[in-house]
Amino acid sequence: MRFCVQFMLKLKTGHTVAACFVGYITQAIINNFAPLLFVTFNHTYGISLSLIGAMITVNFGIQLLVDLLASKFADKIGYRPLIVTAHVMAAAGLILLSVLPDVLPSPAAGLFIAAAVYAVGGGLIEVLVSPIVEACPYPNKKSMMSLLHSFYCWGQVGVVALSTLFFVTAGIGNWRILACVWSAVPVLNALLFAFVPMYELNEESGGMTVGGLLRSKMFWLFVVLMICAGSSEIAVSQWASAFAEEGLGVTKTVGDLLGPCLFAAFMGASRVLFSKFGEKIKINSALMVGSAGCIAGYCLCAFSPVAWLGLAGCAVVGLSVGVMWPGTFSYASARLPKGGTAMFALLALAGDVGCSAGPSAVGALADVFGGNLRMGIAFGLAFPVLMFFVLLVYRVGRRRRAVQGSGMSESGGAVIENADITAENTATKRGDAAAESVRSSSPKEE
Repeated sequence: MRFCVQFMLKLKTGHTVAACFVGYITQAIINNFAPLLFVTFNHTYGISLSLIGAMITVNFGIQLLVDLLASKFADKIGYRPLIVTAHVMAAAGLILLSVLPDVLPSPAAGLFIAAAVYAVGGGLIEVLVSPIVEACPYPNKKSMMSLLHSFYCWGQVGVVALSTLFFVTAGIGNWRILACVWSAVPVLNALLFAFVPMYELNEESGGMTVGGLLRSKMFWLFVVLMICAGSSEIAVSQWASAFAEEGLGVTKTVGDLLGPCLFAAFMGASRVLFSKFGEKIKINSALMVGSAGCIAGYCLCAFSPVAWLGLAGCAVVGLSVGVMWPGTFSYASARLPKGGTAMFALLALAGDVGCSAGPSAVGALADVFGGNLRMGIAFGLAFPVLMFFVLLVYRVGRRRRAVQGSGMSESGGAVIENADITAENTATKRGDAAAESVRSSSPKEE
């Protein structure tokens, strides 16, 4: 016990932030390891692409449900027990992924159960790490938030690169061993979270409740942006490996390294750059540029006749979507400063709606068109287009209201000025009349 107390006293705020960074690496593992095996699952277990797409839906659907529950109970239970539980569930799900498909009569059922277990961990991590970092005493919250989210990207790069190296050296058939190896990351981070200092968000009295957030038009704007951000990112991220193999006809090793790995590397670079220069950039402009770039990247993926241009499209999408998720979080935090943990949880829920809907639609449409993933990716264009349109309408509306407000202020100032002049003239006339009255009533000097 004394050792634990001494150990906790040595841990500082930097260790808390580092644990949150590893938390996003954990989420990258549970979200991106299984997609590297989609083609393997399809060939080994005979599971269709639409059913594999449903596995993605289970993952992000469970995370969505966890987000909803966490928005109500996270503050009551406390950050520490929930974040430790999140990492335990993530580790358990990865271990079950290596066991259940070969044990249960239905391999698909085993995959779904494992996905559901680690999805609980992923949902809690998504809800908790952002407010934990937001509560830490750092001055530049927007840059720190973007840096935090960049570790999801570096985690994805590590998962893809190291997994690919393992598959090349040990063989794809030994993927179950690798799943157990990856489970060590959340186990060790759970131990770290058990001891690091934990801060609570400084929510002022009168902070917004869940009901108050749901009644706010501004909050619903951010909900739409998060749905678009989640779908724009995950629709390419989850299918990049299979898209490179089946849609572009490259080998699995090349597909993994130049599909999801390239995507994640460019997304991470985008978030690091935003963390360094974000204070100088308007978030609305950054999000509009990101959504426009995402549209261009999707077009390259879906319609390019050359395989390498399709892979370049994955990189362009990664570079463009990097700012969307953390940028929307920071935008919401600035516009709704009293949103608190409930706002982070509900926005994470909205993001997971997009994460669930986008990849599932891609897989379903690919099956409709005979396994053509290009057609599925083409459907994903709808989300960055919607995001760009919503941001444009919001910007035009704000400028129009600002111009109207300025006009009203100027006309109001003119009315006040005219009233002051009239009052002054009236007072002067009254003063002159009074003086004349005094002079007329006074005795004249002889």
